[in-house]
Amino acid sequence: MTAMSMVQALNSAMEVMLARDPRVVILGEDVGYFGGVFRATEGLQSRYGAHRVIDTPIAEGGIVGAAIGMAANGLRPVAEIQFADYIYPAYDQIVSELARMRYRSAAAFTAPVTIRTPCGGGIRGGQTHSQSPEGVFAHVSGLKVVMPSNPYDAKGMLIAAIEDDDPVIFFEPKRVYNGPFDGDPQKPAESWAGHPMGEVPEGHYTVPIGKAAVVRAGNAVTVVTYGTMVHVCLAAVADLGLDAEVVDVRSMVPLDIDTLAASVAKTGRCLIAHEATRFGGYGAELSASLQERCFWHLQAPIQRVAGWDTPYPHAFEWEYFPGRLRVRRALEALMQVSA
Repeated sequence: MTAMSMVQALNSAMEVMLARDPRVVILGEDVGYFGGVFRATEGLQSRYGAHRVIDTPIAEGGIVGAAIGMAANGLRPVAEIQFADYIYPAYDQIVSELARMRYRSAAAFTAPVTIRTPCGGGIRGGQTHSQSPEGVFAHVSGLKVVMPSNPYDAKGMLIAAIEDDDPVIFFEPKRVYNGPFDGDPQKPAESWAGHPMGEVPEGHYTVPIGKAAVVRAGNAVTVVTYGTMVHVCLAAVADLGLDAEVVDVRSMVPLDIDTLAASVAKTGRCLIAHEATRFGGYGAELSASLQERCFWHLQAPIQRVAGWDTPYPHAFEWEYFPGRLRVRRALEALMQVSA
């Protein structure tokens, strides 16, 4: 076991798979010589060659289209989209081709493509470098959609994604890429979100796609969240000294609704938190799914804390971000509601 940041864990996962499986290739903008804008692929091209770690033009549709062709011919490509905000030019390739490959060919072809992309705010990237579009892809049949919150899960889930015969959209919350941080020094109570370093095995292991994780046990209320918001919610719960159960979704599709529903049925209260916009966000699907299964157990309406329904601002990033203070206030209000 080695202490790693999420970026180091992702790099380790790709190195393990490049060494283990000659069919694995990596492609994307600046992934080779430069090592990626966040250094997630640093050193891989020098060790495995430019024919396996491939620098591409700035053409997201071309990156994903090439990856689909590679997969159809027996390779296992890992395509990087430099920021999730830039994935939309590839959306038609992902939805119309990649997601339907197995179905339209009656399983004659599979599509073992992993698309890695950093998402979310926390780096003052503004509206074009801060989006969280997981809900857009969770809607598409044929895709698996995941977002780890810590280095151990990041490495294990990335290896599982690369080994999967179906396409996986692998969102990486960039705010927890590089270990300890205190968020905005001007607003520590609002923005602080923990210290996401972790002990990670150096070799091969997997974390199953489709399984949620209870990261904090409790009996008073269930907090359902994922990505950076796991750390924010844990901090808010600690502030309140609340006997809360915090569940990390990890896998949007397939969703481990059984683990989530069991927790909500036990506590009778549920808060859902995510960084993406509230309206039409993935939290709405979680809320509906949990209400269908847990209605008779609920002591209060399910509540959501999310990003505002606006473009992600630059100057007012911490006012937009659903930080520790907003989660804390939502939990306080939720606990005051009686059945």
